[in-house]
Amino acid sequence: MTLKDISDRLDLTVCCAGGGLDRQLSGGYAGDLLSDVMAHSGQGQAWVTIQVHINIVAVAVLKEHAVIIIANGRTPAAETVRKAEEENVPIFTSTRSAFEICGMLHALGVSGVT
Repeated sequence: MTLKDISDRLDLTVCCAGGGLDRQLSGGYAGDLLSDVMAHSGQGQAWVTIQVHINIVAVAVLKEHAVIIIANGRTPAAETVRKAEEENVPIFTSTRSAFEICGMLHALGVSGVT
């Protein structure tokens, strides 16, 4: 499943395309504690969070995430979007809760970390 598919099917807002929406997802991870995300998430995953600060981009780059999805109607800080554009990290937002987004991703066949 591509980022474009996810964006369309979950009605997500694209804040930053980060080099394109044709990337394939390898799975998903949800978490707001950056050390947990660094320890347990994986390459090519969609990361669902409520964090909006610039450090989420650094974590996504380190873990080679496919996309950051920010839940609960939160908007990333301007510096976060600028850094994501520089680093080619897509950022999507949603008014839905992280729980809802994860459920929808799972229903589409996106698996979590095993």
